[in-house]
Amino acid sequence: MNRIVARADQALQAHDLCDHCLGRLFAHVDTGMTNAERGRNMRIAVSLERSARSEELPAHEECWVCEEIFDDLERFANACIAELSKIEYRTFLVGTKVSPDIQDREERLWAEVGGDDAEPIKAELNREIGKLIEALTQKEVEFKNPDAVTLVDTRFGHVEMTITPLFIYGRYNKFSREIPQTKWPCRVCRGKGCERCHGLGKMYSTSVQEILGDIALEMAEGTDHFFHGMGREDIDAKMLGTGRPFILEISNPKKRSIDLNILEAKANESENASYSDLRFSNKDEVRKIKSAAPDKTYSAVVSFHDKVNKGLVDEVLQSLNQVCITQQTPVRVSHRRADLARKRHIREIHLVDFSEDGMVLEITAESGTYIKEFVSGDGGRTVPSISEKLGTDCKVTALDVIQILDNIHEV
Repeated sequence: MNRIVARADQALQAHDLCDHCLGRLFAHVDTGMTNAERGRNMRIAVSLERSARSEELPAHEECWVCEEIFDDLERFANACIAELSKIEYRTFLVGTKVSPDIQDREERLWAEVGGDDAEPIKAELNREIGKLIEALTQKEVEFKNPDAVTLVDTRFGHVEMTITPLFIYGRYNKFSREIPQTKWPCRVCRGKGCERCHGLGKMYSTSVQEILGDIALEMAEGTDHFFHGMGREDIDAKMLGTGRPFILEISNPKKRSIDLNILEAKANESENASYSDLRFSNKDEVRKIKSAAPDKTYSAVVSFHDKVNKGLVDEVLQSLNQVCITQQTPVRVSHRRADLARKRHIREIHLVDFSEDGMVLEITAESGTYIKEFVSGDGGRTVPSISEKLGTDCKVTALDVIQILDNIHEV
């Protein structure tokens, strides 16, 4: 007797199995058919073998493993469709929960007749329910990045739906020195609203995130928004040039096909920030954005404590071109960052304007360089510094990021 047929015969001698559960034992033996089709073929083959031995195969009544759960596939599919109909989606994925008793019996069957070629019952349920939903809705199953995932509890027919966040890539410019990149909860009330924050629950009235995010949230009918920037500038620094790349994340969006041209136009009515290059994105690109560390070019307006000779300035700036500096965590951020010494490279420094009382510099530096401290020295925590080299205290009175040197407008 064929080895596969012998195993099927052994399984059917021990237990009454439906075609799905019988066929699933041999799911990885061949392809091109469903488990139910495979099970029917196995049942016929076993019946023929038994007939040759003058034996009969008993009629199937109720499956010992699944208790005929596959009779409810259409009911499960319709329950999923009812949940999915509450949102706009193009792709979906199905997951299932099954009774622990069913899983235990399946594993017992594998132990008795071998399970090396078998497929778990949940895998088949997921696939077969998904196929029914595809046929009924003309939507597509997507394994990597579905718009929504439905989880069917097959014990009760209950469905839970998880909506994949909506991700929007773009670049922003910030023109205000009084707003942060992201929403900043009030330090006193932690977002509840208090006298310090005038009941707003946040330190600043708005942010780059909120100007765009609040509009996108309303358009997508989501529940919250999150902002993933390629780094961030200080609150009192402008972000100029071609802008800083970011991805806006909208959680639980009921609508996905929002008009990004309308979103961009509405957000750009703000005087504090502008947005460009908006397009739909995904979670993988969020990781790329967050891990990117491009060089940046800054414009720094610097004041001198004492009058300084231009010849000395030229000499100092030349000595600091392409230099490696050591920066201890600045005093101004030491309350929220570990006190570490970091090596950073100054790529280029150019003198844009000069007077005896101050100057304007254009500085290109490695990502993570503290420009204000490179100028001031931060009490000796940055070495070397412009203040140290010039022999007088220097202070950045205005700082702008004028270019993120990521070289591309899309990550």
